[in-house]
Amino acid sequence: MIPKILFVVGARPNFIKVAPLSKAVANEPELDFRIVHTGQHYDDRMSDIFFKDLHIPTPDYHLKIGSDTHAKQTARMMIALEDLCLKNSFCAIIVIGDVNSTLAGALVGAKLNIPTVHVEAGLRSYNRQMPEEINRIATDHITDLLFAPTNIALKNLQNEGLAARSWFSGDVMYDMVLTGVTMTKSEILEKLKVKPQEFYLSTLHRPYNVDNPDQLQEIINALSTLDKKVVLAAHPRLRQKLQSFKITPGKNIILTQPLGYLEFITLEKNAAKVITDSGGVQKEAFFLETPCVTLRPETEWTETTFKGANVLVKERTIDAIRKEVLNKRDPEFSEKPFGDGHASEKIIEILKQQILN
Repeated sequence: MIPKILFVVGARPNFIKVAPLSKAVANEPELDFRIVHTGQHYDDRMSDIFFKDLHIPTPDYHLKIGSDTHAKQTARMMIALEDLCLKNSFCAIIVIGDVNSTLAGALVGAKLNIPTVHVEAGLRSYNRQMPEEINRIATDHITDLLFAPTNIALKNLQNEGLAARSWFSGDVMYDMVLTGVTMTKSEILEKLKVKPQEFYLSTLHRPYNVDNPDQLQEIINALSTLDKKVVLAAHPRLRQKLQSFKITPGKNIILTQPLGYLEFITLEKNAAKVITDSGGVQKEAFFLETPCVTLRPETEWTETTFKGANVLVKERTIDAIRKEVLNKRDPEFSEKPFGDGHASEKIIEILKQQILN
């Protein structure tokens, strides 16, 4: 019987990263894989469209967990994942990133003594108010193989006593962007009536930015008074908060539904700047050499900030946001800290050596 790997996915960042990883496994004749979708992101625009865009095989299992509190959602995922693992024989579980699906998969793998792999290990924002930070730390300390996307992430793992099971792999998102830029969809520019370099692209979803009505109003006011159109790709939570707080975006803001991967990186590549609070979007902007303004007091992707490619706005006031967005800085993108675009192949090769041999 060919050994089967289980990929656990559940949210937008997972879908992007599983695409090159599943392709790398598919190229290994002595390996097979299955994908389980927890249902953490269950909206078509946040889920199904990524499988279509990125040619990811349809998930073999769909747990349909849906939204809930962090504890309840993670617990329900664990119950369903444990049941799935007990009914099947997997040689390894691969969890990706820092969402609740990641932690649930890691805990189940550890409890059932199934070798478990964490892709994108070692990230630290040092802000424990972020649920993702708790997920990262816990996952790193209970999984068997840790793959760091950067040398800083690898150093973090070494500092926490995890050197023996840690490797620098490079970033699988970089693998995907290098493929994605060859498949971009220019029609999205025409659909939104924007031209290259004549608009900003924005995303917002962090609780400290969107759950507080005064803070959200401050950010929307800043975006509404910029010198260009702003394409605001609205996460369902953001759209709900705008409605409940009765906040009306300015006339220069183009509020969209969540976008598919290829549409989104087309906009990222063509935007004058990206304005976001997303870790993954910061990184994609860096890969595509688009200046980024991050509406957060910290970032787990410190490599993007070293030469002005990404600037943090710690106090998210109208003046502070406008100052950084309108700043005519000349960032450098010469550093390549995220590997060579072959992280997925490296990860699967090391997994074979460490687990299957």
